Amino acid sequence: MTARARATDEHQLGFGFDSHAGGLALVEPEAADEREQAQAELDAEDLADAERAGDRLFVQLTALGLKHVRRLVLTRNRSIVVSVKGYELRVHEGFCDAPTGIHVQIVRFVMARRKWERQAARDVIVAYPLPRNTKPPRAAERTHPDDEPLVERLAEWHTRFNGERFGAQLSLVPIRVSRRMARRLGHFAPGVEGGGPEIAISARHCHRDGFASALETLLHEMVHQWQHENGLPLDHGAAFRTKCREVGAAPSAKRAVC
Repeated sequence: MTARARATDEHQLGFGFDSHAGGLALVEPEAADEREQAQAELDAEDLADAERAGDRLFVQLTALGLKHVRRLVLTRNRSIVVSVKGYELRVHEGFCDAPTGIHVQIVRFVMARRKWERQAARDVIVAYPLPRNTKPPRAAERTHPDDEPLVERLAEWHTRFNGERFGAQLSLVPIRVSRRMARRLGHFAPGVEGGGPEIAISARHCHRDGFASALETLLHEMVHQWQHENGLPLDHGAAFRTKCREVGAAPSAKRAVC
């Protein structure tokens, strides 16, 4: 192997099945302990996202013919990009989004019985340009089941605000309560993961500041929705402020989430 990605004859880029080894911006800073708690939550979410990405890659490799492997672990080791110990396959996380042809070569390398076949697969794998930032993309967040009743109430108020303050001109959009949102009160997104628009409200904001404050945020985000549906830029400019005054929305954040 090269210095960029090497493997030993014990197949550290290969197999050894007979070797059983073990929105709205904040206006105030967060307190230090809350900041640490928020970071811990994000770290836990990142770990869970990595595990899900590994599971998806494992399913893909299994469908391509991978056998005898019971567990796949994603790594950031650029020296040894693929290795197997016992029944555990370790793969650099940069291969999660690699083309199917590269996944085929990983399976070929792991399952090869002949040295020349393993070498050919290894050459293709090593030639693949791993991206510098290889953190698997975070999975789209879904509302926590415990927050579903809150989503229903917010959706009801979206319909009510739409009729009373926007002349029923706005489209029906999904409402999501976010437990990830640590530095914003809410946001309107015109497109999510290739899908349609949504409004997200911070769960922390709802529980800390109360439902009335969450409704102020919802109305603010509905003004952004109005901008989007009328072909206006999503900003806090003159047109936004004018519409906020018209519908009784707050043009800017009034409090910090944390």
